Amino acid sequence: MESLLANGSARVSISFQSLTYRREILNGGLRFGPRYLSNSIPMSSGFSSLRCTYSPNNKENISAGSVTHAKEIDELIHAEEVKQWESGKSVNDIAAKQGITIRRSCRPAPPAGGGMVPTNILEQIIWDKEVEVIQSKQRMPVKTVEGLIKDAAPTRDFIGALKQSYLRTGVPALIAEVKKASPSRGILRENFDPVEIARTYEKNGAACLSILTDEKYFKGSFENLEKVRKAGIKCPLLCKEFIIDLWQIYYARAKGADAVLLIAGVLPDIDIKYMLKTCRELGLTALIEVHNEREMDRVLRINGVQLIGINNRNLETFEVDISNTRKLLESRIQMIQEKDITVVGESGLFTPDDVKFVHDSGVRAVLVGESLIKQEDPGLAIRGLFGKDISN
Repeated sequence: MESLLANGSARVSISFQSLTYRREILNGGLRFGPRYLSNSIPMSSGFSSLRCTYSPNNKENISAGSVTHAKEIDELIHAEEVKQWESGKSVNDIAAKQGITIRRSCRPAPPAGGGMVPTNILEQIIWDKEVEVIQSKQRMPVKTVEGLIKDAAPTRDFIGALKQSYLRTGVPALIAEVKKASPSRGILRENFDPVEIARTYEKNGAACLSILTDEKYFKGSFENLEKVRKAGIKCPLLCKEFIIDLWQIYYARAKGADAVLLIAGVLPDIDIKYMLKTCRELGLTALIEVHNEREMDRVLRINGVQLIGINNRNLETFEVDISNTRKLLESRIQMIQEKDITVVGESGLFTPDDVKFVHDSGVRAVLVGESLIKQEDPGLAIRGLFGKDISN
């Protein structure tokens, strides 16, 4: 939401200009896209957003795509979150109305100052990530990242790879995670070679790979993502990052990602919508992660969602319960099928019975890290997870 709301100038800009923008959009005179990002409506330092430029010679031959863009931007400009922001509500109050408990822009003060402290590990990660992203953008502005994207290889079909694997094997497609550590378990693998692990996963039937890029808490890096992409690995790659800023999506694309993770427990609807739009412009797939029923219902109301991950781990307590998958799907599976959404099961999957349980609940792919990476032979671990060989 900070992408659209968290700067006072945004309140003035959207209020004053929204009707003008709306008229120009419907006339086909506004163009949107990554190359126009630098002249965005003034927003917070956390995001660059709503890049719009007027083209008076662009009014004829409005394509279906232009109309879609117009509707998307019009919805963003007139979103309920924007109205609430303009009325004086805080970013965190607006997020809380959507069930989001992770607070944003809350810097811990020195102990003597009695400042705010994080209520859980996810909130701490997000606060640290906000500082990290600001520093990263100072070192490498968006325009520089855009230049890197021009030289990046085309993205690969992440969802297509999952569907093909499911049809081939009859079991949920595997997104195998390249992860060295986690906040709850510490170091998972001392002898950690991301490229060698990725090759082993691919050889033993992984449809896609998830590459952890958070450094402080997961000992990952965007360099690991880039190394795997440049090593000739054919599996599409998910950038597993705590994304709070469009800059991270652009940087993931530049480093070789084919998909990115968006966490509904952190991002309000307006941010998810705009980030989805950005992903489409960059050719990326968005895996939107939910971990409770309210988040699932929020995401199902958003147009254009193709991939939903159900995290069986409570993001605040880190407790795991795989029955969460069935609870979130049992009354929603028909809607999910009608929308042609692929559901990914995440966390707590260690045995063939676990995989069967989520499969029977409606899952068609699983994202697995810990139960594979901790084994001396990750390839053998994949066969143990599914109870059979799923390699080609």
